[in-house]
Amino acid sequence: MISLSIKEKLKFLKVNEHNIYVIHYSCENLNDNNENISPRVTSIAALHLQSHTMHSFSIHLVAEKLHIGRDKIAENYNELEKQMLTDFYSFVRDNNGALWLHWNMSNINYGFEALSHRYEVLSGERGVRIQDTSKHNLSSLIIEKYGKDSIAHPRMKTLQNLNDGNHRDNLSGEEEVKAFQDKEFVRLHKSTMSKVYWFQSMYFLLQKKGVKVSNYNWSQKLNNLMEKSWVKLLGFIAVILTLAQAAQIAYAQLLVP
Repeated sequence: MISLSIKEKLKFLKVNEHNIYVIHYSCENLNDNNENISPRVTSIAALHLQSHTMHSFSIHLVAEKLHIGRDKIAENYNELEKQMLTDFYSFVRDNNGALWLHWNMSNINYGFEALSHRYEVLSGERGVRIQDTSKHNLSSLIIEKYGKDSIAHPRMKTLQNLNDGNHRDNLSGEEEVKAFQDKEFVRLHKSTMSKVYWFQSMYFLLQKKGVKVSNYNWSQKLNNLMEKSWVKLLGFIAVILTLAQAAQIAYAQLLVP
């Protein structure tokens, strides 16, 4: 399989923006102190990149549809999570062929495989498979564009501080765990959606080469500069002038007896 350059990857995404969904989800603690071995999924947000339409899947929204009160949500977690994931995979099925832009949703601990696993645990069935070629990791794209040493750890927080990502609804991982423990499901889902909106803005900044990083890779900066149209035009003019000068010298030499 031919490996695409970052320029080719971004060009592919640009052409297919009408078919991209930005996705993120919230869940329980990713460590071992959960009721289950795998962390329970609490909400999923999928944003259509071009239309800015948000599609929400959340335990508290399912509970409201089923007329289950806030004080009864905890004792109905399995039923509510199962229905939420059923609704999500129905959405995936309806949008077969979509591209999914995500932030490090790359493994069974946190990612598409984790969502599928939770659905199988609760329903006994596998979720709709999203092809790996349809998944595009925004975090990896930014690192590939600017260099792995250009962003201080923790990378998401660093980029949020530099690129207007500190929205009032945005919770840290620790705050999300506490919000779940405190049954603040609306607050949790608002945090998930705020991150998705920020991922969308970061994607557009990446396409415009406008992402602010902590340690700029100067070779990357030079490469970015060389890609600008006015620099290419100056380079083209310089080549023409050089060729013209060379032709003039050669002609002058022909005239020498």
